[in-house]
Amino acid sequence: MEKVIILLLIGFGVVALNAQERGKSDHGPSLIANSALRLKTSLSQDSVAIYNKVDSLMTIGITNKAFPGAQLLVAKGGKIVFHKAYGFHTYDSLRAVNLHDRYDLASITKIAAALPALMKLVDEGKLELDRPFSDYWIRWKGIKDKERLTLREILAHQAGLTPYIVFLNEIVKKNGRLKKRFIRIGKKGRFTLQAYDRLFVKQRFKQKMYRMIDRSPVETKKEYTYSGLSFLLLPELVQQLSGMDFETYLNTHFYRPLGAKTMGFQPKLAGLPNAIVPTEYDSVFRKSLTYGWVHDENASLMGGISGNAGLFSTARDLAKLMQLYLQYGNYNGERYVSEKTLKTFTEVQYPANNNRRGLGFDKPLPNNGQLSFKEAYPNPEVSPFSFGHSGFTGTFTWADPQNQLVFVFLSNRVHPSRKHRKLYGMKLREALLRVFYTTHD
Repeated sequence: MEKVIILLLIGFGVVALNAQERGKSDHGPSLIANSALRLKTSLSQDSVAIYNKVDSLMTIGITNKAFPGAQLLVAKGGKIVFHKAYGFHTYDSLRAVNLHDRYDLASITKIAAALPALMKLVDEGKLELDRPFSDYWIRWKGIKDKERLTLREILAHQAGLTPYIVFLNEIVKKNGRLKKRFIRIGKKGRFTLQAYDRLFVKQRFKQKMYRMIDRSPVETKKEYTYSGLSFLLLPELVQQLSGMDFETYLNTHFYRPLGAKTMGFQPKLAGLPNAIVPTEYDSVFRKSLTYGWVHDENASLMGGISGNAGLFSTARDLAKLMQLYLQYGNYNGERYVSEKTLKTFTEVQYPANNNRRGLGFDKPLPNNGQLSFKEAYPNPEVSPFSFGHSGFTGTFTWADPQNQLVFVFLSNRVHPSRKHRKLYGMKLREALLRVFYTTHD
């Protein structure tokens, strides 16, 4: 069955739903006046062919339970040319997906929170990519396998760091109960890191996480190994270098000036009217459907704020940041990051090592244009200058400066369980992206 679905995705030989079933579409008012610098809504590519293909692909995804619902936003040349919502928040079909819903971005947090902060610090001369990271993260001084690692190696996933540590194992007993020395119900004393509605983690548990990262092994062979561990350290590093806490730094220098008011951490506490799309039913830690709080357990144990995961946003607000990246640091006439720094971060860093990554950003595969759709990433049509990132919850975003295209796909494929992995095998996100390269009015 899955092979048949993949063939359909490659050829787009699928039938569209009728207009009533297609989902909600965004043809709202213009966001701004100057389309060359800032996103606005446009109907210039409101073609029947594009809508039919996207509707059909989304229907395949929902019917085959790749996700209960999703939304897609695409901008070309600074104009939003497509924005539609499909399906429901959950499989009970009680609440339809809305264009203004907020999603758990998962690892897109790396490029939407950690990287803007780091790029600005590089611009300010407070960080250097080729100096040892231990010059800034002093804990690693004297740790033999870590003290010479550079920030460039770390961000390009070329440092050999351990991919992941399940810190949740440290707070759950063998009988499934939570260890009271680390986590309590209610905010009391040193239990100040809020992990869920009534769950609070002891402040010193974050130090325990840092110690475990300090002791984690490092591969001696320098090759591509994806690791999110260093991104857990970055909020504290940003505070050390800037004098502002991570959230305040991002809000001050990026999110507020961009008008991205829904982009942020701990959305349940933000008091915004936007609905928050639920993720997984957590039977181990939170004992309920995870809703309004970060899905990633490691970020949760840090109080929901990390550089690895934890950021929530609407599609439109994420698109604003991606448009800023596409325009190499400029948005609405304002310079946020220097062109030189943004180009450096979005370039492949270690091509000789068959490592496709930029600095934090994902990139197309080497020789991507010569590969088939099935083999390519994310598809053969994207330019080598393009970049983006995916998220464990089912999110994906991509920007292509050469083709002036921004792509934002948001879903909660982990509902009701992370075992739902059809989104990957079916290459749905890649097929949706391909529509906007291969279909014309």
